[in-house]
Amino acid sequence: VQLQASGGGLVQPGGSLRLSCAASGFTFSSRSMGWFRQAPGKEREVVSAILRSDFSTFYADSVKGRFTISRDNSKNTVYLQMDNLKPEDTAVYYCARHWSGVIMRTQSYDYWGQGTQVTVSS
Repeated sequence: VQLQASGGGLVQPGGSLRLSCAASGFTFSSRSMGWFRQAPGKEREVVSAILRSDFSTFYADSVKGRFTISRDNSKNTVYLQMDNLKPEDTAVYYCARHWSGVIMRTQSYDYWGQGTQVTVSS
C-alpha cells in the first residue's frame, strides 16, 4: 500500500490550495479515505473523509464550509480542496486509508501517506 500526498506549500491567509493523494497497492474504490493534519506540538486530527460507497463526505467543524474532499476512482486519487485558508490551518497534511470503524476517528485508519506541508502565513 502506498499513499503519495502532494500539493502543499506556502499560501497567504484567504488563499487556496488543492491537495492530492495518489493511492496504489490496493483496490482504491473499495476503501473509504480520509485527510488528517498535524500541527507542531499537537496531536494528529481528522480533517475530512469520504466514503467508498456513496461518496458521502464528512468534515471537522474547524474546516466545514472551507474544505472540500473528493475522489476520482478512475485515477485512484483523493483530493482536498482548501479555500479561505487561515494561519491555524498550518500543519502537515496526510491522507489515509480507512480500515474499520467510525469514519472520523484516527484509530479507524491503517495506512498513511508521508504528508505534505501546508503553511498559511502573510
